[in-house]
Amino acid sequence: MLPDRLLLEAESLLAACRAKGVRLAMAESCTGGLIAAALTAIAGSSDVVDRGFVTYSNESKHDLLGVPTEVIAQHGVVSEDVARAMADGALARSRATIAVAVTGVSGPGGGTAAKPVGLVCFGLARQGQPTTTSQRAFPGDRSAVRTATVEHAFAMIRNCL
Repeated sequence: MLPDRLLLEAESLLAACRAKGVRLAMAESCTGGLIAAALTAIAGSSDVVDRGFVTYSNESKHDLLGVPTEVIAQHGVVSEDVARAMADGALARSRATIAVAVTGVSGPGGGTAAKPVGLVCFGLARQGQPTTTSQRAFPGDRSAVRTATVEHAFAMIRNCL
């Protein structure tokens, strides 16, 4: 089950999006659909949430979102370049006005010195605006990293409304 604070934040974000006439799409890797799950746990979310893409494998990022395989090969799947391509692909393949993308290392394994457990890259694409990216390193176990990722994705969306 999702933490109550996350559901409250989802409800508040949906209301803010609704007030601005915004529709959302999500492209999720390390969260495995938690952003969409938190938003759609709120009754009536269908007027804001257009669709979500869970693209856990490199192939799915390419097949569903159009992430170029050479971008993954050159920068690695956990990179701002891939997050940007994921966000752009989600926006292009939806009816959303804003798309958020996340790709990272949730743990407990899979981290390296350059890309440690807890590193998450974010992309935010908006119609008519340049796509922005960022990265954060979150502490804690797998659950904590994934929850923090959802919270940060919500904050990114809220900040661009």
